[in-house]
Amino acid sequence: MAAPTDAAVLVGLGTERNLPVVRLAAQEAAAHNRPLCLLHAFNWTAALQAPSVAGPRADAEELMSRATEIVAEVEPGLPVGGEIVEGALVDTLVRRSETAFLLAVGDGGMATSGECVSVEAPTVQLAARAGCPVLVVRREPPPQGPVLVGVDGSDSSQAALEWAFECAARRKARLSAVRVVESEQGAEDAELLVGLVERSARRFPSVAVECHTIRGDPGNVLVEQSRSAQVVLVAARGDEPWRGMLGAVSQALLYHSPAPVIVVRGLTGIPGHGRDARHPRDQRP
Repeated sequence: MAAPTDAAVLVGLGTERNLPVVRLAAQEAAAHNRPLCLLHAFNWTAALQAPSVAGPRADAEELMSRATEIVAEVEPGLPVGGEIVEGALVDTLVRRSETAFLLAVGDGGMATSGECVSVEAPTVQLAARAGCPVLVVRREPPPQGPVLVGVDGSDSSQAALEWAFECAARRKARLSAVRVVESEQGAEDAELLVGLVERSARRFPSVAVECHTIRGDPGNVLVEQSRSAQVVLVAARGDEPWRGMLGAVSQALLYHSPAPVIVVRGLTGIPGHGRDARHPRDQRP
């Protein structure tokens, strides 16, 4: 079932540490002509353990108020709604993501913690289970570098490439398309990437594109390339359907990239088909 044409950018608010997410999510919503929906899940179990139930509820309302102020500061006039709901944040966001255009969440500090990240971490669960693309925002602002996308030739990476072109066009940024190979095959590898990029580039003549075919481990190479990127896009699984909900490359970027990451999921094949009807290009006249 396709998402409605007014599907919003959904923001998961857990604590005040998630406020940097609001700024980038508002920019994405404005760029894609989408409303913004701020959602905070209120934990009644924790509230009942507090000295006063009114305290946690007031904190939730204050968080929502601060987030709304940030939206007004970053993107004046952007339609924004706020909602405090009862329930677990991850399950609520997964359910709401089925009709969202994009889900934006914080990374929980995973990129800078230096510790092993549990698959049960909320951000990992959302990236693995959401029904739409997931934007994972870092605590530190990214550089104003290119939009980076990993391309492996799979249908899902082609969808990520289409999304990356859209992002680059709306951000007025250059696009860096990277294909990582583990064995050197010379011109054949480079030509494959160029052919994949040309398929999408016809629709975006204003976007300057760089194609790089690099030998090495895909996760390590893309993490290193991401250090100068303003945002990184990757398919959830690429050509690794046997790996479950997240592939090795998307996990590497999710855990280690210092740049914001968009895990492109919830799309069936190339944009314009099935659930991809939510893609912004489909709303153009």
